[in-house]
Amino acid sequence: MKDKQRANDMPEIPSWLMWIVAIGFIASGLGSFGILDNNEGLYAEIPREMLASHDWHLWIIPHLNGLPYMEKPPLLYWLTALSFILFGDTEWSARLVPALSSLSCVALLISFGRIVGRPHAGRLAALMFASGVGVTAMSHVLMFDMLLTALLTAALMLAYRFVRENRPSLLRWSYAFLALAVLAKGLVALALFGMVVVTFTAIHRQSSTDFLHACTQWLDWRALLVFVAIAAPWHIAASLTEPIFAWFYFTNEHVLRFLGKREPHDYYSGAWWYYLPRMAIYLFPWSFLLLSLATSRPRTRSEDADMRRFLLLAWLLPLIFFSLSSAKANYYLIAVMPFAALHLALAIEDRNYLNSRGRVLPGVAIAVLSCILLAAVAIRGMGSDKALVIMGMPQQTFVLAVLSGLFVLALLTAWGAQRFDRIGILAYLILPVWTSIALAAALQPMVPFISTKQLSDYFQKDLPGRRTYLFRNFEEQSSLPFYLRQPLPIVDARSNDLFWGNRLRKNDIIISTERFAEEMARQPVAIVVMQRQLQDFRALPFSRRFKGEKRIGNTTVFYN
Repeated sequence: MKDKQRANDMPEIPSWLMWIVAIGFIASGLGSFGILDNNEGLYAEIPREMLASHDWHLWIIPHLNGLPYMEKPPLLYWLTALSFILFGDTEWSARLVPALSSLSCVALLISFGRIVGRPHAGRLAALMFASGVGVTAMSHVLMFDMLLTALLTAALMLAYRFVRENRPSLLRWSYAFLALAVLAKGLVALALFGMVVVTFTAIHRQSSTDFLHACTQWLDWRALLVFVAIAAPWHIAASLTEPIFAWFYFTNEHVLRFLGKREPHDYYSGAWWYYLPRMAIYLFPWSFLLLSLATSRPRTRSEDADMRRFLLLAWLLPLIFFSLSSAKANYYLIAVMPFAALHLALAIEDRNYLNSRGRVLPGVAIAVLSCILLAAVAIRGMGSDKALVIMGMPQQTFVLAVLSGLFVLALLTAWGAQRFDRIGILAYLILPVWTSIALAAALQPMVPFISTKQLSDYFQKDLPGRRTYLFRNFEEQSSLPFYLRQPLPIVDARSNDLFWGNRLRKNDIIISTERFAEEMARQPVAIVVMQRQLQDFRALPFSRRFKGEKRIGNTTVFYN
């Protein structure tokens, strides 16, 4: 009887607490570390070059390191360039768009929950989304996927409301956000949206004729005109500006990538279950609440049946799509997180925020997992050749301390969730706070290995006036052009991201070792070499003509 009474005391989530939590997890520390190499360095440099060029062509066909780069549509670059105009080209302003996109998802979840009559579930979903480990991480990195997530989530929520309320204006707004989603990440947005709405439309249809008739509601000419008016102009302008664009963008970048035949092959594949464990990580610790759903029976809410089906389709179908694709990446998964969080929140609210046993189970499971990881790290070590010191501790000692803390906190939060009814499962909020602090602490000593900020400081202070070059690897040093405020020549390039730009244009960016030797004889130069390329670099004849070298992180700088 006591457990039943406790289960009926649903924890309230005040708006002020919701937004403090969301802003704390999503917006804090945006500028606390350097622009990361690989993807973030690419996407920060492109808008910087847009602004520095004073050439409108670069706003149509983006350029990376001085070469055409047509892999992605331009909305993220345009918005980041606007952020640079307003706030300067700093680390935090580069990450402002994904952070605001993540906060937009929080607002969408709260608003949608209120509109469909489930405000408590909407707030809980927003809290789980904002504090999920994967979402917090993706909110702090300049990439396309958080912007896509916000726009696609808005488009799908408006589409559901259109079906429910039969207001044509909602469909027009839905298609407007869908068009922006296409400009954010490409035709994948159209594919995901179409899969969800077509399947949802088909669920209650008794015949193919009935289904086809129902599909006509999505073909409203005003809504289609809105979509075309927003999405088409850039695609047309890009096709007219660059003749190869249409084949490259539509065929190579979309169809061939999905089939695993894109050229160059700069992505990786995985098993059909590739994303399943990552789902648990992205919504950690809230994903462990799934274990609790079987401990109590849900209340019957027949009026919510259609909404639950829609939410299931909105995260499950994209997950299947990404799982079937031959090109996989961890960050693709962020697109399903808002709907997965809301679906889970509804299930929890339907169970009166779980009974005592259900509230304890996630903490116990996380504690057991922490023990397993502790034993694995203690026995097998870290398996890394980077001897990092984090907060004065060797990296293995630090990881053991973090896992030990997670074990203790998991048990404490499980006890708190069971003991204090008015807090309930909100006690688990302590766990993402702990993991976020641990990740932030671990990131600082890793910066020289994952960002060129320290390297660029060395160039500007100790090697001013020298012409700077990269040896072979561009992507792994991609933040250096951003920090040095100029494209950098690549010697004997092995770059996938510059592959097509180099083929399309004669340029002075991709140069041979012979050309570099000539440049070296004429002027002071410096060249950045990754550690694994050192042996090949030292075998080149001109390598003996450098008068000095300096190692920073996993690179060595040679200068004459």
